[in-house]
Amino acid sequence: MSGITKTFPGVKALQDVNLTVREGEIHAICGENGAGKSTLMKVLSGVYPHGDYEGEIQFDGRRCEFRGIRDSERAGIVIIHQELALSPQLSIAENIFLGNERASRGFIDWNRTNHAAGELMKRVGLRQNPVTTVSDLGVGQQQLVEIAKALSKDVKLLILDEPTAALNDDDSEHLLDLLRGLRDEGITCVIISHKLNEVIAIADSVTIIRDGRTIETLPAEGISENRIIAGMVGRTLDNRFPAHEPKIGEEVLRIEDWTVHSPSQPGRKVVDGASLSLRRGEIVGLAGLMGAGRTELAMSVFGRSYGTHITGKIVKDGRPIEVRTVQDAIRHGIAYATEDRKRYGLNLIDDVKRNISAAALSGGWVDEGREYRVAEDFRQSMNIKTPTVSAVVGKLSGGNQQKVVLSKWILTEPDVLILDEPTRGIDVGAKYEIYTIINRLADEGRAVLVISSELPELLGLCDRIYALCEGRITGEVPRSQATQEGLMHLMTKGTTR
Repeated sequence: MSGITKTFPGVKALQDVNLTVREGEIHAICGENGAGKSTLMKVLSGVYPHGDYEGEIQFDGRRCEFRGIRDSERAGIVIIHQELALSPQLSIAENIFLGNERASRGFIDWNRTNHAAGELMKRVGLRQNPVTTVSDLGVGQQQLVEIAKALSKDVKLLILDEPTAALNDDDSEHLLDLLRGLRDEGITCVIISHKLNEVIAIADSVTIIRDGRTIETLPAEGISENRIIAGMVGRTLDNRFPAHEPKIGEEVLRIEDWTVHSPSQPGRKVVDGASLSLRRGEIVGLAGLMGAGRTELAMSVFGRSYGTHITGKIVKDGRPIEVRTVQDAIRHGIAYATEDRKRYGLNLIDDVKRNISAAALSGGWVDEGREYRVAEDFRQSMNIKTPTVSAVVGKLSGGNQQKVVLSKWILTEPDVLILDEPTRGIDVGAKYEIYTIINRLADEGRAVLVISSELPELLGLCDRIYALCEGRITGEVPRSQATQEGLMHLMTKGTTR
């Protein structure tokens, strides 16, 4: 790709970007949110067609002018986006061959379809029946379906945008092993990832993009995370976490003997007799493996947003309270920022100011002048990178979208703020800003509960950490005594019985 320039109204997303990828390598693209990584890959894959950008693409020695995704796929280029493009109610086989059906005389040959799907599933290590509905699969398995779908199209260059962002450690490792296997078969891969340890583990080359421009391309061998970070943010980050001296006060919230049953399997306890407490000015972590019940615990406390047959007690400022609806939770000063900001945290087709004001609206007429002023105050205080609060929130980078989510809940003036995976899919520079905001909230006297799959994040940010395993609290560790090994032991305690 040579001299690629792509402009949106008021924003130059890419400016004279150059990218060279060698056949049969895994090439990583790194950069902060909003640097232009995904935009560049959308140009390469035909999502943004020829004529919509300046510059030239050459693939396999030939100049390419893709008019759309079908053109790029015919050339052997397939992209898997961060938001998976699967039809949840269709089977694995139907999804693999959707738009590329195995048919004769106008009718789909189901035997041929399912057999071919089974062969592709073996290649990617997916041990399911091809007729299994995609909605019955976990996120890691759905990612494998996407790769099987790409392999069905005789892919030469596979582009993966944040492929492990929503995966647990085991699924991530399996996916990286699969990419190594594809490389051995001669398939070239381009991977966008914020997980720099994975980039170093798998990539042959790394291209760094900053502010829509190519900074440098480096061989991955011998490169360090700090070296990549320096290129991404234009400076060294000596410490990934801002210094913070906690000012911890009295207990503000206590959850006692909290039990939650699964709505789809009423006899199964998703949270089992959990008890924890939060104090003003304190940042508390909640660690657990995928499926441990962390999100279910948080959502059930937040106005019973999840679960059935919920029992237990919530005590706020020393008095028991009833929290049966989301409105009850907000009224009692409890806020919850979801782990899935795109689906549940934001209205992506609405503007920044309406997203910020959404949780604080209480009926009646909206004072649009005040709404604008409040949103503008948050834009400045939270450093939300957008020229105007009238911008559509779906156009912002992940880090800036997360700041909008936080602004929305801060506006409700909560005493307790539950943050579920607050830095998922966010680059290191934006993470530092989010950590600074969390510290500021604690300094204002709020209690913050942070749920994170990244143990270094909990260790670097939290004053105290609870571990959860199979719905049970298995331990509580102060920051001074917490280690990754100790937390992992507590997180797996329930599986050894």
